[in-house]
Amino acid sequence: MRVVVQRVSHASVTIGGELCSEIGKGLLLLVGVGRHDAEEDLSWMSRKVSNLRIFEDGDGKMNLSVKDIGGSILAVSQFTLYADASRGNRPGFSEAAPPETASPLFDRFVTELLEESGCTVGTGRFGADMQVSLLNDGPVTIILESPKRT
Repeated sequence: MRVVVQRVSHASVTIGGELCSEIGKGLLLLVGVGRHDAEEDLSWMSRKVSNLRIFEDGDGKMNLSVKDIGGSILAVSQFTLYADASRGNRPGFSEAAPPETASPLFDRFVTELLEESGCTVGTGRFGADMQVSLLNDGPVTIILESPKRT
């Protein structure tokens, strides 16, 4: 599982010109589900994201999590995080989970985020053509990948 975490002042998702979801201060997550991902990956990632200390404390140090600041999370599915453009100029997506697998795993990830973080969690719509707007705070952008399992 790959997640691009962006610390934001605000973020939103629009689909077909209509606002689907929006948050204030918190995290925008671009979430890619890989073809070998399982429940353990979702649990690991939801804990990691919920406890990631990338918000500043009173001393200006990144020492607080989204839970600590009472922030929100906006999770957007993005299979293109598994793009492979190593051969040629047209990316391949063979490492991304197929939609029939990825969609329920993404939904479970969102449920686990709600449970783990206690934060409001908004989403886009799986498989939709979405427009994502954000104001990156910092900017702070971190790429997370769940551990490889054998």
